[in-house]
Parts: sequence; structure tokens; C-alpha cells
Amino acid sequence: MTEEIIIAGFGGQGVLSMGKILAYSGIMQDQEVSWMPSYGPEMRGGTANVTVILSDERISSPILTEYDTAIILNQQSMDKFEKSVKPGGMLIYDGNGISHHPERKDIRIFRIDAADEAASMGLTKVFNMIVLGGYLKVNPVVELDNVIKGLKKSLPERYHHMIPDNEKAILRGMEIIHAVE
Repeated sequence: MTEEIIIAGFGGQGVLSMGKILAYSGIMQDQEVSWMPSYGPEMRGGTANVTVILSDERISSPILTEYDTAIILNQQSMDKFEKSVKPGGMLIYDGNGISHHPERKDIRIFRIDAADEAASMGLTKVFNMIVLGGYLKVNPVVELDNVIKGLKKSLPERYHHMIPDNEKAILRGMEIIHAVE
């Protein structure tokens, strides 16, 4: 099994963190892992993306031009990466700020309104974990126990008190993701 993922959005949305948590989760499952962040000089508010590869076999290169899954969190990323999903692949997007929704018919498309849900939960900082939960619901590439271990590994200890909120957000994301027909 090899899963090649791009996660893309604005800086400050937790794009890189989501990728890092996925990568650590894969390590906890004894998978081969690649995590390659990319962000503009603007950081917060600029565009950011991360490529994550999880595999049972050795990873030959972290450089990808096509992906099994694209997780898209803003319109600029939709414009750039929708066409990069392999036929038969999957695109997951947060509807907040998306004006041109994906239209491809050769991939599976899921929508998760994570920004709205995070706001209604009063936990805007766990927006990315809602998205991650949705992804893991439709493609359980790592086990939830390992995601929690990945959170502990990637979050600085001073933020460990937020792990229960993050876990709650992951579970909520699993509930609210839905296929787009």
C-alpha cells in the first residue's frame, strides 16, 4: 500500500501540522514516510502545502506531480491541485471560501465544512483535525490510536492539554464528511 497525498491551503490553517501528524502516525505503524512542506515567504495568510507519502515499501522519491488524494482548503489550492489528482483518486475540500467547486467525474469528491464546524464547536484551532478526521473516515490509512500518538509527538508539550480537543475534532470530522455527487 502506498498513499500519496497533497494537503494545501493558506498558511495558518494547520496544513503543515496535519501533514506532520499523518507522517508521525505512519511512523507509529512502521510505515515508510515522506513529509515535504512547501510554503511561500508570507507564511500566515500565504499559500502552503505539504506532500505526505505513506507506504509499506521504500519510497523512491518525495517529489510528486500526481496524487492519490488532495485535501484542499482554499480556492487557490483547488485551482492548482484539482487536476493533479490521479484518475480514480480522491479530493476532499472544505467549502469555506471555495467559489469554483470541483467538477471532475473521474475521482471521488468529498466535502467537509470543517471551518464552520470548528467555529460552532468554539474550537477554531482544531479546524485541521476536523479535516483529518474526515479524511481518515473515507480512507483509514492510519489507525486513530496512532494519530493520537502522532499528535503527542508533533505537538510541543505545552500544547498537550489540547489533545482531547483534537481527538474530539477528529471524531467530529468523521461524522460530518460527505460525498459530493
